[in-house]
Order: sequence, then C-alpha cells, then structure tokens
Amino acid sequence: MPDRRPLRLSLALVVVLATGTVAVGYVAAERSSDQVTGDPSVEQALRSGDLSPVIDPRDGRTVVATDSNAFVADENDGPRAQAELVAFARDGGIYYHENDHTRYWDVDPVAGTNSTVEFVYADHLDADECDGSVCTRNGVERVNLTTGESTDVFSRVTPGKHSTRWHDIDRIDEERLLVADIDRDRVFVVNTTTGLITWEWGAQAAFDVDSGGPFPKDWTHLNDVEHVEIEGRDAAMVSLRNHDQVAFVDFERGLMENWTLGADGDHDTLYEQHNPDYIPPERGGPALLVADSENGRVVEYQREDGTWNRSWTWSDARMQWPRDADRLPNGHTLITDSNGDRVFEVDRSGEVVWTATIGFPYEAERLGSGEESAGGESAAALALPSHEPDPANRSVSGAVMAALPPSIENGVAYVFPRWVGVVEGVAIVALLVAVPLWARLEYRWSDVSVGVRNPLQIDRE
Repeated sequence: MPDRRPLRLSLALVVVLATGTVAVGYVAAERSSDQVTGDPSVEQALRSGDLSPVIDPRDGRTVVATDSNAFVADENDGPRAQAELVAFARDGGIYYHENDHTRYWDVDPVAGTNSTVEFVYADHLDADECDGSVCTRNGVERVNLTTGESTDVFSRVTPGKHSTRWHDIDRIDEERLLVADIDRDRVFVVNTTTGLITWEWGAQAAFDVDSGGPFPKDWTHLNDVEHVEIEGRDAAMVSLRNHDQVAFVDFERGLMENWTLGADGDHDTLYEQHNPDYIPPERGGPALLVADSENGRVVEYQREDGTWNRSWTWSDARMQWPRDADRLPNGHTLITDSNGDRVFEVDRSGEVVWTATIGFPYEAERLGSGEESAGGESAAALALPSHEPDPANRSVSGAVMAALPPSIENGVAYVFPRWVGVVEGVAIVALLVAVPLWARLEYRWSDVSVGVRNPLQIDRE
C-alpha cells in the first residue's frame, strides 16, 4: 500500500495556510483604511427601526439610494443585497427608511419642499406579469420623508432585468420629466399628465453600433441625463457609460459634437463613468463633475477655449467604483463610493469631514443644497486642491487589488465581501478545492462503502 502521509500532510498544510490567510485578511481589513466590512450600527438600525444616532451629525438631512449586488434572488440578508432608500437625520439617526423596491437609483429633492424627494426604482416582475418572460417595471415615485406619503409619478415596463433598468430622470417642470432609457439607448421627455412622449433622441442617430458595448444587448448603458442650458439653448447632457463619454444634445439640432467629453476607449479621460453634474458659467464653469467609476476617482473638467481640461481629482486608498459626486454650496463635495460602502463629504482642502457607511450606495443628496450640484461652484473657481491616495495607507491585499485592471478589481469587489482581496480570494479557492478533494480521497481510502437501500444500510468491507 503506498504511503499516503505525504499527500495528507500537503493537503493539511494547504488547508491550514488558506484558513490562516482568510482569517488574517478579515482581521486586517477591520484595521485598514482601504477596506470595510460595513457598519453594524447603521445596518442594525435599518433593520430594527432604531432612530438613535448611528453616524456623526451634519447640517441638513442626507438621502441615500442603494443598489443591490444580488444576482439570483432579489434580496437576501446581506447589507449589499438590500436595496434601500435611506435618509439620515441631522443628528445622525435614521430619519426615513424603505426597501419596497428591487433597486433604487437616482434620488432628487423636489423643489419648493423641505422633505420630499423623487426617486427612480426598478421592480423585477414575475413571469405571469410579463407574458411568460422576464421583465422590469421602471418607475419614478415621490415620497414625503416626514410623513411617508408616496405618489406614483410615471412608470414603464422593459424586457429583461439586467442592463434594461432606468437609472436616472431629471425634472424639467411640473409636468415634464427627462428620462435616461438604458433599454432603448435613448433619452426622452415625457409629459406625466398625458403620458405622451414629446421629444426623444436615440444614440444611434450619432454613434456607430460598433462602438461602446455589445449591440443591442448593452450598447451604451445610458445611465444619466440632465436638463441643461448651453449657449442659451435647451439641451440634454447624457452619460454614455459604455462609450466612456458625456455628450450634449441640443433639443432642436441634435448632438453637439464639439462639447463631448471623452472618447470610446479613452480611459485616461473617463472610464465607464456615472452621474456627471454640469456647473454653468455663472458658478465658475462650464465644468463637469464626474464619478469616474472604473478609474476609482472623482474628476472635474473645466471647459477652456472650446476644450475640456482636467481641473480637479479626488481619490483615496479606500475609494473603489464611485458612482456619484455633488458639489455643495459650501464648497464641499458629497461623494458616493459604491464598492467602498460609504457616502462621505470632503472639505475644500480635500479632507474627509463626514462619513456614513452603508451597503452599496448608488446616489446621495444633501437636502437643502439644491438638486445634485445646483448650488455648488466649480473646482477652478474654488481653487480646490486635488487629492491622491497615500500608498502607505493601503493594506497588502489592497495594494495587490489596486495593481489589477480596474474592471477586474471592481468585479471582485462587486461580488465578494469588501475584505476579500486577491490574496484572500486565492485562499478561498484553495479551500474550496482542497477540502472536498481531501474528503473524497479519505473516503476512497477507507473501508466503508455506502449503499442506498430501504432502509439505509452501511456495509464494512
């Protein structure tokens, strides 16, 4: 009989080392500035309804819409799988909370109110609601955060659920909404009283289908739209995520080519961005404040002599896949870091002065400061200094993750808990291979065979 001790010893060594690596990675993550496992106090308050302060106080209430990374089910017990709309009170307690929808995306304060917001949601519908297939209801809802009273504003059903869900709308006036339609790669204006579409622009009118993402499955991933005025004319600012571009579309003349920021595949400028905010000339622009998601940073570009020049960058060791940034009236910047599981505020010197740790946020608004960056000035006007990550603050795992291509780094962070880096991921895979293999070998080497009879009987050979 061959000596099995060397193989057993090797497998035992793999299991011990891999287990130790996972344990050390988990403990180290809690002590590192670039990793986070979630704030139990916030999550517990959301589940229990406790209104006691769970984060630091801040002037004005902060509303956060969270996404979900649940693939198969629409929800489970994990913080990053719970799509929610949350408002933090001025004292840091939970002012409002709901999780009625499958996904939450854009959230905007309603002009002329103190506590009312409109938000974009997606609900995955059952097959019997979709003619036997899979579909999603995309909608806009208005809710008073004080009373909880809600009103349906507008909704439509799209086929499928991935890469068809709307992420953003922008209110033009009391009756008209500007909608970013990912499903059909277009933006349109709808009259919510009549339900009629009064204007639309499709990306195929200006972009080749060989550009961007796969056509027609997820070609543009048009994830944001904003009603703006450019040179005295109404226009829509459109974020074409899979084209790495922010484009401007004149309502009458179409694409304003010389205003486009970025280019397909030009990842030094933008890399699959989210939620650009336009800052007009009267507030120090024209400028664009953008969550440059795959590059793991927030950037601002100033328009000078007909070209866009980068004027400000902010990132730190923990930031990963930001998806929103708003310039506040006091010159601070409110940033939503999705894979960092946090919403935070940086001051004019670039220092973090307030943080709310919450699972997988998509967008945040500070009530009383106007919609998005409506009350803020450009980085150039404020002379804001850029802020880069300090390599000394990175853990070993964080440094390895940062060395990976952004798409892989963000993909790992999207699927796995925040404390799982490349080293921990390899260790987990090693455990998943070594433990079943060892168990199978021990079974084959044993003298026990299991036969299924009625009743169950175990025979020893």
